[in-house]
Amino acid sequence: MYGEWRHICVDMQRMFAEDTPWKVTWMERVSSQVLEVASNYADRTIFSRFLPPARPINATGMWRAYYEKWWMMTAEHLPAEMYGLLLELAAFTPPAIVFDKRTYSPWIDGRLNAFLRGQDVETLVITGGETDVCVLATALGAIDLSYRAMILTDAVCSGTDETHDASLKLIESRFTAQMDAMSTEAFLSSVSG
Repeated sequence: MYGEWRHICVDMQRMFAEDTPWKVTWMERVSSQVLEVASNYADRTIFSRFLPPARPINATGMWRAYYEKWWMMTAEHLPAEMYGLLLELAAFTPPAIVFDKRTYSPWIDGRLNAFLRGQDVETLVITGGETDVCVLATALGAIDLSYRAMILTDAVCSGTDETHDASLKLIESRFTAQMDAMSTEAFLSSVSG
């Protein structure tokens, strides 16, 4: 039905779940759905992690301006363990694997695409946060690279309801030939037979 598939869990990290300026207040609300997919398919799960530079000066272009605004989230100021996965998800590595990235998209440096191509992956099941930033960048990049992208709508979250809802509406209405949106339960039912 989906061909060879992998679950990409986007940026479910402590710095987005705990008390930081980047806290995604309803990450906890989707954690059980993400956990359900990862626990059933740890060997098919890839966790992406967003890693800021040590200091703003280490970033280039507009990323430097971004980190000048968010200096408190750089490695110079934020403890390293805050970049780690949520503890309940980290328990699945291995067999789940981690791909670190420095941008919203996990595709920029080519490592993830090369890894997936080496395993003949056709479909990517996407969960995590934030729907309107890194999840959207992951999904659109997947489409550009010719993967089928599947968003689990109850397993993605954002810091703002309005842009989360708008992103899901965009995905569900504009990319129907290359992307699917469904609930976690519907997805798990479709692959458990």
